[in-house]
Amino acid sequence: MPSSRRLECGAVALQVRTWSCEQPVHPPVVLLPGTGLTASDWDVVAAALARDRVVHAVDLRGHGSSDRPGRYSIELMARDVTLLLPQLGSRLDLVGHSLGGLVACLVASSAREVRRLVLEDVGLMRPRTPTTPERSNGTLHSDWAVVEQVRPEIDTPSPEWPAVLGALRLPVLAVSGGPSSFVPPLWVEDLVATVQDGAMVTVDAGHEVHANRPAEFLDAVRAFLTVDDSTA
Repeated sequence: MPSSRRLECGAVALQVRTWSCEQPVHPPVVLLPGTGLTASDWDVVAAALARDRVVHAVDLRGHGSSDRPGRYSIELMARDVTLLLPQLGSRLDLVGHSLGGLVACLVASSAREVRRLVLEDVGLMRPRTPTTPERSNGTLHSDWAVVEQVRPEIDTPSPEWPAVLGALRLPVLAVSGGPSSFVPPLWVEDLVATVQDGAMVTVDAGHEVHANRPAEFLDAVRAFLTVDDSTA
């Protein structure tokens, strides 16, 4: 069973869900969920990965049991996670889904702790026609202000994003959700072409590959992460 704790990351505290491993043979892995999702969204994947490594899943700022300070941006979330990583290990792998993947890109651009990066259904962002997000009538597991404040960053992405991706100096695996996802596979291909050391795997499962096709997602991630540091 995973354990949970709150760790101070500058001005906010983040909730971290950890799966221990008695005899880890690979570096720890940190999982970042998408918009509106929490660490528990990774439970199936985390439990499987924890057979041979320690796994940490994080509630991003404004999500789950992490602090909800009212100010949200991709950069602020990345700053939080960058402060979190040294508390989890000196050398680790980072996996991000959707918004979590965008956050992971910024983290990996500066955090020396990150060895390898997996991006789930994240493409090279392009400007798109802004739409007004519709709030669900169901229970929310995040501050709605996250959507209101971060959506404009995605609708009109910073022109610096290609440079951020191009400067990444670590292996990157992009897992595309295929034609059934709202993130066009071409955008994922463009991201892979932009980074220095990128590879792409397509699993036609929609935007939430890890939830809809966990076995295939795990196969791809394990193959990519199960690399000795001396050959990374």
